[in-house]
This record gives sequence, C-alpha cells and structure tokens, in this order.
Amino acid sequence: MVKIGFIGAGTVGTALAVTLADRGYPITAVASRSVASAERLASVVGGPRVCATGQEVTNFAELIFVTTPDDVISTAVAQVTWRPGLSVVHCSGAASTDILERAAKQGASVGAFHPLQSFANVERAIENIPGSTFALEGEEPLLGLLKQLALALNGVPVVLGPGDKVLYHAAAVIVSNYTVALAKMATDLWRVFGVDTPEATRALMPLLQGTVNNISNVGLPNCLTGPIARGDIGTIEKHLRALEEQAPSILPTYCELGLQTIPVALGKGKIDESRASELRQLLSNNASRIPLE
Repeated sequence: MVKIGFIGAGTVGTALAVTLADRGYPITAVASRSVASAERLASVVGGPRVCATGQEVTNFAELIFVTTPDDVISTAVAQVTWRPGLSVVHCSGAASTDILERAAKQGASVGAFHPLQSFANVERAIENIPGSTFALEGEEPLLGLLKQLALALNGVPVVLGPGDKVLYHAAAVIVSNYTVALAKMATDLWRVFGVDTPEATRALMPLLQGTVNNISNVGLPNCLTGPIARGDIGTIEKHLRALEEQAPSILPTYCELGLQTIPVALGKGKIDESRASELRQLLSNNASRIPLE
C-alpha cells in the first residue's frame, strides 16, 4: 500500500491523515511550519516520522499531500527537490494542478484532491470527511489512486478538467459559505422583533435541516416551497413593505434571491409564465431601491 506523507498539519491535513489511517493507509511522514502541529498529527495517526522539512518527507513517503494554506502551496512545493516516482497532491478548492508545475517539471506526478466539505475545526473535519464528494485532478496512474482514496473514505470522486476548478469552488462557496450569510440575515430579522441570535438560530435550524433533507430526497426543482413556488404575490408584497420599513439593507438581497428562485418555481410547474413575469417585475422594481437611511 502506498506510503503517504503530509506537508502541512492544519485542519485538513490532520483530518485527512486520521481518516486515511483509519482505513489502513500508512502515514509515514509529516512536516509543518509548526513542529508542535506536526507532532500533534503524528500522535493521532500511529506515530509517523516528524520531519524538519518537506524535503525530508519525500525520503519516507511516495504520495505527498501538500495541505498548507492555499497561498503558500507553491512556496512549499518550491522548497522541495522532486523526482520521478513521487506523487504530490494539493487539497485546494480553487487552485488547479498548475501550482505544482515545479514538481511536474522535476518528474513527479501531480494532482489535486479536494474534499467538498465544510471544516470548522479538526474534530468536525474528521467527522465530516467520510462520505464527502472529492474533486480530483491528475493523470493516470495517480488519478486511479486518488479515486481509490476517495472510495476508501466512502466518498464520491468527481474528476475535473483544466479550467473547471474556479467555478467548482464558486459553487461550493454559494452553497456553503453563503448559506451561513443567509442564516445571519434571517437571524438579524428575528432581532428586529426581539429574539437574540442564539435563540433565533435554534428556532430556524429545523427549517434549514428540513430544506436540506428536501433537496436531498425530493431534488431540484420539486423541493422548492414558499410564496414564489406558489406564485403568492400578495405575501411577497407584504415582505417587501416590511423589509423596506424595518430592514432596508436586506431588501436588495431578498429581491435578487427571489429573482433567482423564479426559474426554479417554473421548473416545478406550479406557476405559469404570466405569473412568473409579474413576480419578476415586482422584485426587479424593488431590487433597485436605495435603502432608507
């Protein structure tokens, strides 16, 4: 079985090392800018060699994951002299394999292995990685090995081509990070009528979880519910008036999201084009309003 090393012992590196070790893959070497971080990783995966440099990792591993922050991946790779027979893989969501060009020119195989998941801390990352989708880049035979690793983690491998990574990552930001922003906007509205953020979050979580379950079990577009799905113009007009009076900063976002929701409602078949046109006009007219001071 391939010997795996890590350059970088942060959240993603530690979680990947732990989950791969749990599946029987030998983690043989680790290096990190912080020796303490490398030692912590080593302590939870069976005691791989803690190395002083990334170069030293290549003496004890065949497949090296570079799990540093994105902006120092190229620097970490440039500090190592690579050779044929080694494979080097980064875990960036936005970067492609071109940032590993130096290693490729020196004869190493290069690839990318990005777990499509949200990692708030190491514990949550270890819990969330199994079953995730993994975005892969690379050429055979490395690509086949990365697919094996994804499957060993009960994941779904998705192979990306050149130029796909940025839009792939933008989609991830929309569904993950912007969901957090939407949750904040919703809890801010609850504060207007006197409910603090923690209590509002607890109250809204069953709705959010139910929505996620509907997306998973019913699928798009049929999972859509709410006033736009029903073509309920009267309710939307009430929302717009209330937002303009009490939360004007949220009004443009509400309207833009509503405009993006109309095609989903059309796809579900519960509204016709005539009602969709009325909704577009209503939301477009309000989207351009300047928030009141």
